[in-house]
Amino acid sequence: EALAGLRANEARYFMNKYKHEFTVFPASESQETLDYVNRVLKEERELEFAAKPLETASFQVENIKWTYVFYEDGLAINVLYTLDDPKKRAVGFKLSEGMEVPKELEGKFK
Repeated sequence: EALAGLRANEARYFMNKYKHEFTVFPASESQETLDYVNRVLKEERELEFAAKPLETASFQVENIKWTYVFYEDGLAINVLYTLDDPKKRAVGFKLSEGMEVPKELEGKFK
């Protein structure tokens, strides 16, 4: 339920800011998206998550490429970059309400 709320907040954000419909797909149908996010996390952030991915989203809004993975433990990860500079990426982590910080992130962030 909390993860659904987090996903709904993302959908509202994209609709309100960009008039973009935020659509997710089952992780079982999104291997290329999962491989991309896992590669960025491992190679650029030295992170690997044990949680099972449930859904993904990947889209472009204006000049920004966005990729999301939602995990069964309530974690949402997004990777984004501008098309002008695809080598400079931002990685965001969001926790569903009531979720404990994943052990993979303990001590890495304030």
